[in-house]
Amino acid sequence: MTTVVGIHFKKGSKMYYFDPCGLPLAKGTQVIVETQLGTEYGYCVTGPFEVEDERIVPPLRKVIRVAGDYDKKTLEQIAQKEKQAMEVCRQKVESHGLAMKVVEVDYTFDGNKIIFYFTADGRVDFRELVKDLASVFRTRIELRQIGVRDEARMLGGLGVCGKQFCCSSFLDEFQPVSIKMAKEQNLSLNPTKISGTCGRLMCCLKYEQSAYEHLHSITPRVDSVVQTPHGRGTVTDVSLLRGNIKVRLDSAPDAPLKTLHRTEVKVIKSGRSRADAPDDP
Repeated sequence: MTTVVGIHFKKGSKMYYFDPCGLPLAKGTQVIVETQLGTEYGYCVTGPFEVEDERIVPPLRKVIRVAGDYDKKTLEQIAQKEKQAMEVCRQKVESHGLAMKVVEVDYTFDGNKIIFYFTADGRVDFRELVKDLASVFRTRIELRQIGVRDEARMLGGLGVCGKQFCCSSFLDEFQPVSIKMAKEQNLSLNPTKISGTCGRLMCCLKYEQSAYEHLHSITPRVDSVVQTPHGRGTVTDVSLLRGNIKVRLDSAPDAPLKTLHRTEVKVIKSGRSRADAPDDP
């Protein structure tokens, strides 16, 4: 076991493990840490705790110190520089006629490097732009192309639920989300209803997926042939969360449908799930 502390560098960013070096750290403590880019300003997501050695990606870098007043003042100065760098970069992008959108700028805490994040529909030849920016800022320049989900995380905002984007508040990593999840949860397949602001399927489709998969595994599907206390019949409708199903009895096809709980029937022949059906046009 190894003692670590969880740290992220910007709100909503991925959490990384660092060696606390015996410092009195707690959740919310602001610290200066050693990274592959140099020294950086971070925020403790957790206090020190132990994890299995297999979960550590070597080398385990160290927390140098708890951030002091000078460090916090430096951070404020960096924030102002980032705003200025953003404006300069956007002007340079326009002057070079590049089809790209600058999303965010990161100054390393030691000032040795500036990273510009941008989105674009395809590949962009930004070599001349890098040279131009380097001549202005007199430091190392890096441009990184990101996707629309990363852009949403960086910019933040409110989702259709009225709360802050999950990706910019607590999600460490993006999880794969598929249209099959929407089908299994019996949601509308209208892209405008199941897509987030980024235009991709909403991350929250993933949250309850395991519960729906379990319910699907123990609940008869529509069109399944089942044996009931009233005889054999065919499932016509399913209330997945309640566990209720409606059955048309073979012995009385014109009679009102029987509403039964899934535990009252036995599947003889399984029907087809909605997730197996072809996509709606």
